[in-house]
Amino acid sequence: MDASTGGTSSVQYHNIAEQTIVQLSPPPVTYQRQQRHCFGNASPGEFPLSANPSIVLHVLTGCNLDAQDLAKLEVTCSFFRQPAHFSPDLELSLSELAALDMCQKRAIFKPMTIGQRQDLKQRCGGSWKLVLRYLLAGEACYRREKSQAIAGPGHSIVVTSQGAVYSFGSNSSGQLGHGNTNEDAKPHLIRSLQGIRIIHAAAGAGRTMLISDAGRVYASGKDSFGEAEYGAQGNNLVTTPKLVESLKDIFVVQAAIGNFFTAVLSREGRVYTFSWGNENKLGHQTEPSDVEPRPLLGALENIPVVQIAAGYCYLLALACQPSGMSVYSVGCGLGGKLGHGCRTDEKQPRLIEQFQNLNLQPTVVAAGAWHAAVVGKDGRVCTWGWGRYGCLGHGNEDCESVPKVVEALCDVKAVHIATGDYTTFVVSDGGDVYSFGCGESSSLGHNTAAPDEQQGNRHSNILSPELVSSLKRVNERVVQISLTNSIYWNAHTFALTESDKLYAFGAGDKGQLGVELVANQTERSNPEIVDIDLT
Repeated sequence: MDASTGGTSSVQYHNIAEQTIVQLSPPPVTYQRQQRHCFGNASPGEFPLSANPSIVLHVLTGCNLDAQDLAKLEVTCSFFRQPAHFSPDLELSLSELAALDMCQKRAIFKPMTIGQRQDLKQRCGGSWKLVLRYLLAGEACYRREKSQAIAGPGHSIVVTSQGAVYSFGSNSSGQLGHGNTNEDAKPHLIRSLQGIRIIHAAAGAGRTMLISDAGRVYASGKDSFGEAEYGAQGNNLVTTPKLVESLKDIFVVQAAIGNFFTAVLSREGRVYTFSWGNENKLGHQTEPSDVEPRPLLGALENIPVVQIAAGYCYLLALACQPSGMSVYSVGCGLGGKLGHGCRTDEKQPRLIEQFQNLNLQPTVVAAGAWHAAVVGKDGRVCTWGWGRYGCLGHGNEDCESVPKVVEALCDVKAVHIATGDYTTFVVSDGGDVYSFGCGESSSLGHNTAAPDEQQGNRHSNILSPELVSSLKRVNERVVQISLTNSIYWNAHTFALTESDKLYAFGAGDKGQLGVELVANQTERSNPEIVDIDLT
């Protein structure tokens, strides 16, 4: 019968004899604590990193850790204080090995011999973490392996991320590198460089310098290294980029062309200069036409430099020391642009001490014609030198002989800065652009003219930083600004975006904007896109 229909249940129960339940307790066990190691002989309890170190290296090198992060790990975790007994160095701690692993992924570091790597290590302070910091700082300063735009005096150079080079604008000295001296407003590829990957460019009056990924330097235009537009320099013209023989034994990573001299930076962080050594102005005695590289002596002889910047008769060097980043200056002190609290010349590099007083770690330097600027690690901006037209951003035209924080940018975290002839641009971490200084040629990008006005305030001088609204409207994140840094030419400006789009504005009378101008037009006040595929 089914139980649901009522009546007697069909479930049968069985009587089970009652049993005593005995509680089972395992015998006490004594555990022996075993020490864990970063190395091992395959004995139980040990972590055999020596068998497969890539596991930990993957964690350390795959998480975008920088040298400072690695240093903190080594200090705070005793695990990293144990010697890592595996290749390539039995004495390396794990954080040092991770730093070396990251160094080996850098384009500059790869071709170096073991001896060259060890020399660089000692030059940086005896640690691979310090070498890594040096390499990363240099890449950030001059955009190595990335696209670049150089707004030279009257002509322009654009380097794609693949190493191709385009040039346009003034070409009276053959500086465009196309084998002639014809002015050209349309960007053209320098075809003689096919097969050579260019990673950096510098432009001066009538001269262009291009640096390959192999550290070779190619130059076109005037046959001297000075920027002087008027004078005896540059009697011979080179219309196709030519290898600079005097630099063939130096692996160059950056060049900076100033008035009357040029400086180059080697892979090891050594600075060399050409010409303008008369009167011992750059720590050596040479003739103005001298094309032999001379090492910059003095305080920077044994300190690696990550970036150089040249202005009118002076040079700035961003140095990487174990205690942090610092800035040195040398050359003409007119206007206080050397940053030492005076206006006297310096024959050898001298440390700018004011950054220590400001508790500011410099990360990028920029040398304008008569003024200079620095971005700190915390995003603060400092300017100093001749403040004409408000190029220092302090709300006046006063000179500042020591670096001074631009208070008007206190709410902006800057990541990039560019300076020209009395003009300054600042790029924020969000890709916004601010400019101030001389407004000639519409090179500041400020154009608030009413429809019935011809000029508006696009030529007005700006004494304090203002957002460049014309760039804001293109709805692109800007990553680099380049502007003309010469007292002889009307200025033009390039803005390079994160998506590798290039915008130009300012003077275009020589075709240096790379965009078409209508009849009788000599400048563009609004950013115009340049038709070059940078990808």
